[in-house]
Amino acid sequence: MLTRFDRAAWVIPTSALVVIVLVGELGPSIRIVNWLLMVPLLASGVCSPGVTLLFGVIVVVLNRYIDVTHPEVFIRTEDFLLEVTASLLAVLIAVLRSQAHSYVRHLQSSAEATREVVLRPIPPDWGGVETAAHYRAADVEARVGGDFYDVLATPFGARVLLGDVQGKGLPAVSTAGAVTGAFREAGYYEHDLDVVARRMENGLRRHNLLRQAFGDRTERFATAVVLAFPDADPHMVEVVNFGHDGPYVIGPRGVWQLPQQEGAPVGMAELVGGTPAVRRLPLGPQETVLLVTDGVTEARNKAGEFFPLRSWLERLADRRPEGVAPADLLGLLLDALREHTHGDVTDDIALLAVRQRSTADLPAGGSHVA
Repeated sequence: MLTRFDRAAWVIPTSALVVIVLVGELGPSIRIVNWLLMVPLLASGVCSPGVTLLFGVIVVVLNRYIDVTHPEVFIRTEDFLLEVTASLLAVLIAVLRSQAHSYVRHLQSSAEATREVVLRPIPPDWGGVETAAHYRAADVEARVGGDFYDVLATPFGARVLLGDVQGKGLPAVSTAGAVTGAFREAGYYEHDLDVVARRMENGLRRHNLLRQAFGDRTERFATAVVLAFPDADPHMVEVVNFGHDGPYVIGPRGVWQLPQQEGAPVGMAELVGGTPAVRRLPLGPQETVLLVTDGVTEARNKAGEFFPLRSWLERLADRRPEGVAPADLLGLLLDALREHTHGDVTDDIALLAVRQRSTADLPAGGSHVA
């Protein structure tokens, strides 16, 4: 927490100094000399070493000023030496805290870079679909977790992925990287979504074998949903569900749910004899698909109640019968989540909303291709 203070941090020790001096003036019988030790110590917790040294000098000078202007206040030599020692100690603490602050910032930057490998930024209009995405790690300081998503612009149309890795920490991030890496490669080059699903399964299987070679016997897996919006049939959506909650669709037809949890998670296909089947369903031009991880559906309020995602979407559909744009949908949903949980998020949250653009809006030649 102390690493978050910025340029206004000097206000805290300044306020303490003013209060102590005022108390001393209003009550001359109160001995404020030793109370002044609080000022540089407070500064050491929130300010830079230079500012802390400045407050130490102010306290020492103020000590001498009180000794001269208030002869009735007997300031012993040991009191003066104590203030000098405390000020020097405060500067040392500020130096150590500043070094720790720089180290934490470095770690956060590294975590941010790691996160962007898995959760790279997605343009709001990419591959022929409108897109809005949001991610928040439960560990806000670490800024990284096991949820993942991506949107690909391919020669066959946009392809979308969202999922959640079993486990936490860097192993979960590594697993998410293996799944998204396989998806990005196969999703771009393979026309058949079933082949993409098998490539994702094989990619995670090889990742687990590599980790086992280093002594990690944990079989990592991930629930995930893959969507494809084929250019050849713009009124259809293809779905492969690896044991994940089915995405919701909101639009003029109300709220309905795509197939959910039909297959085993990525990394566990051998247990059920293969990857999930590809499903094809009709999708209207004003219908927005919402994909979320369980950090949304399992978000609890103070009474322990889960966030009622479907009923919330149905109320929104009643207010917006013409449909909701992805960015608007995510903005409203995040506000509702904050209100439901009072900002107390205990699990990673990933949200992705996509909507097909009308064929009239597409450039000649179909989708944008990276």
